Amino acid sequence: MNEAAFAGADGRPVQGEALQWSRSLAWLLSLGPLFFLSYGAANQWAAGLAEVGSVRFDWERAIPFVPWTILPYWSIDLLYGLSFLMCRSAREVDRHGLRLLTVQLVSVACFVLFPLRFASGQPEVSGAGAALLAPFFDALRSFDQPFNQAPSLHIGLLVVIWAQFARRTPGHWRWWVHAWALLIAVSVLTTFQHHFIDVPTGALVGALALWLWPFLATPPLAARRPPRLRTQRRLAARYAAGAALFALPALAGGVWLWSLWMSTSLALVSLIHLGPGAAGFQKIDGRHTIAVRLLLAPYLLAARINPWLWLRRAPRRSLVCDDVWIGALPARVEPIDGRLPALVDLTAELAAPAGARAYRNHAWLDLVPPGSAELRRAAASIEALRADGPVLVCCALGYGRSAAAVAAWLLLTGRARDAHHALALLRARRPRVVLHHAQLGALEQLVTPPTLP
Repeated sequence: MNEAAFAGADGRPVQGEALQWSRSLAWLLSLGPLFFLSYGAANQWAAGLAEVGSVRFDWERAIPFVPWTILPYWSIDLLYGLSFLMCRSAREVDRHGLRLLTVQLVSVACFVLFPLRFASGQPEVSGAGAALLAPFFDALRSFDQPFNQAPSLHIGLLVVIWAQFARRTPGHWRWWVHAWALLIAVSVLTTFQHHFIDVPTGALVGALALWLWPFLATPPLAARRPPRLRTQRRLAARYAAGAALFALPALAGGVWLWSLWMSTSLALVSLIHLGPGAAGFQKIDGRHTIAVRLLLAPYLLAARINPWLWLRRAPRRSLVCDDVWIGALPARVEPIDGRLPALVDLTAELAAPAGARAYRNHAWLDLVPPGSAELRRAAASIEALRADGPVLVCCALGYGRSAAAVAAWLLLTGRARDAHHALALLRARRPRVVLHHAQLGALEQLVTPPTLP
């Protein structure tokens, strides 16, 4: 999960705080009534409309009605309350509560703006176990109606609760958490409460709540700052246009609805460029949070395929000098001259492999020139790691961000006279290196005399 501890606004882990039971109780006493009031109001709103449509694939008719799955379906209510007991600090309680609140508010807003109904009725429970199971269905029908479909509030809350239990459950017991969460997810279909489209849309809402309220980083909205470069605004506009383009096929319905995932992914990348920057990718120790992996899966997959397309006939790494190498972020760490290298990873969008001698991540947005302060920090990491063996400075292709970082190291250690000399040294080793005017300008702002030993 990459959320083994909670972090405050300053990014440092907050540990040892006494769990405030009253705070958890206050959240439960607030969220409970809000759930019934808002959920019921959305149901009544949809019931009062003249016509409410539904979205159902033909193959869903083959989904069987499995009465016993009402038990895992209802179990989420118990897990909802118990999830607060898994928190280890008052602020963690607040973040978890805000995640659940976000799912509630976003889902209910969608129920009102885009009301949908379940297309077929729910059969009566009969056969073995009917006496035990029927009361659970009766209780559900007492406050529920065949509306409030996409995104499934049940699934959205499940994602948040599953994430909380999984991060706190040790060892092999975690597999039981995953299995039960999967059973709950399936139960929304086999109890005839939801159609399939409600499941992935609910999961996206849950993932959005995890992204908005992370445990190991400053919340993206709190970290928001205007883009400092025209490049960021231009890239944000392009990603937004891509999001709109991929949303168009969804109007045709059917399998084209999956294009909404790509649309959501690109829209979020656009938001990241306009707001939190590289921190929005929530890359911690080389891995993205589960929220980013769910929300940005199409974009992250494209980012992983792109280097493979560009580098099929090109060297993936090149020696610059003095055990400092430049190249693409590898899929796995391989020895260099029989020694494991340290990695200086400059990507925000790619997951780093395990097994490096040491690892430093300076997450920079692709195609956005780093500032002189960022270059200086990356150069310091290169020099510090070089003392114990080879260092691979890497980005997506090994031609842009990594080149800027190594150029800064060449300048600050006196191995290059100026930015243009550093670029010439790099191109002698890796001819396709590209440093644009903004990158060269940031390099020129660095202190010319050597500042690193």
